[in-house]
Amino acid sequence: MKLFPFKLITSLWALVIAFGITVFPSPAQALVHIHATFPIAFAAMSNKFDAAAKDAEGKLESAYGELTGDTGHQIKGKAKQVQASAMNTAEDLKQGAKAAAKKVSEISGQAADNIK
Repeated sequence: MKLFPFKLITSLWALVIAFGITVFPSPAQALVHIHATFPIAFAAMSNKFDAAAKDAEGKLESAYGELTGDTGHQIKGKAKQVQASAMNTAEDLKQGAKAAAKKVSEISGQAADNIK
């Protein structure tokens, strides 16, 4: 009989936790919801961050290679910097294409309005 209150309290806490998980989303779920709302801006920002991280990694590895005299690390570091530059260029091209497509859409909308 002594365990009955403990089991009751434990069951009630389990219900409270289950209710809280159901009603209040975790921070990760909230971030996913926010990013699902703004997927294009987040993807562009994420790609820029990835490129910046790759560039920093390349610079560090290249500097390490120079300090130790290891040409392998120097070459790998320079290659990562080139990869980061390519990632930035690709992202810039994507953003330019999106801007051009938006401009064409706006102009065609204005032309359609003028025809009416």
